[in-house]
Amino acid sequence: MNLGIINTLKELNIQHFDFVSYCDEALHRLHSATKEKNPYDLLITDLSFDKDHIPQTLQSGQELILEAKKGQPDLKVIVLSVEKRAKVIDELYKTNGIQAFIGKARNDGKELRKTLKKVFQGETVFSQDILNKIRQIPRELNDYDLKLLELLSQGCKQKEIAGRLKVLGMKPYSTRSIEKRLNELRESLGAQNNIEMVVIGKDIGLI
Repeated sequence: MNLGIINTLKELNIQHFDFVSYCDEALHRLHSATKEKNPYDLLITDLSFDKDHIPQTLQSGQELILEAKKGQPDLKVIVLSVEKRAKVIDELYKTNGIQAFIGKARNDGKELRKTLKKVFQGETVFSQDILNKIRQIPRELNDYDLKLLELLSQGCKQKEIAGRLKVLGMKPYSTRSIEKRLNELRESLGAQNNIEMVVIGKDIGLI
């Protein structure tokens, strides 16, 4: 996978690039290059990494992007990942300020070539598949709704949910209010029942 990225950069005649295996080292190089008045133009990163014996301060690609953007707000970022949850991908654009997301697949080398060209032309790249998934995320959901979905996914019945919400101080926690809100959530997510709603919630990253 990494060799494919390097080959793609070479095919596009991008002569100067560095490859590192750890987020901490990547951030150090980004900061050093900025201090030397020779900043990087682009960061390509995954989101998750296999842990080994070397301790790391940064534990994910999201953390790397946020820290990198603090020191270099105009840094362009492409995420290359197997992540499929729409809410996670949506947050990468909104919170992390990425320019493109590419799902790892057999043709990701071809996709990376096209995406690199668009990013350096100043575009923010959304694939149609990602756009379709993001559009499935209900915008009116709040922390209360997400907690209901979380408790449902844990197998809690409505009476148990009421008890949990009361302990947490999250209102309303009457069973009637919970039932009403669950009905509204099912309609919002296009689910026929609570089980299907949990499946949809997990699929788009709400849970």
